[in-house]
Amino acid sequence: MLTLADISFDATAALLARYGLALHRIADGEAIPGSYWGECEAGLIGHNVYARGDTPVHSLLHEAAHLIVLPPERRAQVHTDATDSIEEEDAVCVLQALLGDALPGVGRERVLADMDGWGYTFRLGSAKAYFERDSDAAWEWLHVRGLADSATRSLSVPV
Repeated sequence: MLTLADISFDATAALLARYGLALHRIADGEAIPGSYWGECEAGLIGHNVYARGDTPVHSLLHEAAHLIVLPPERRAQVHTDATDSIEEEDAVCVLQALLGDALPGVGRERVLADMDGWGYTFRLGSAKAYFERDSDAAWEWLHVRGLADSATRSLSVPV
């Protein structure tokens, strides 16, 4: 599992900043504020994403993606749990892989593989299969919001 300690914190913080988010490094062994899953999983509160060195990159990108898809006024209200919308959750799973492409040494393939390793489940058996063959509604959801280009299957905003 690729962790924040394995990649550039600065590049990750810069990526999130492009979306109006702040990445906060939490000291090893400290509790992560706003973590839904606890342990080493990323947390979110308002416009802030929290992670430790042992936080999986896919977790950090997933939580960040939850905030990215929200308008700023809704972001401010988020604490720990971003949504109960299945459509939004599906779109976030696609977006986190796209964000992986924007980080040196990460890429969507690694994010998708780590999602499988973590235990995500999809109808077609893997995150990659979902991303490539079962996520048309999620792509459209992101496209309508200007976050991804459903035709090129890429981020819409320059990263």
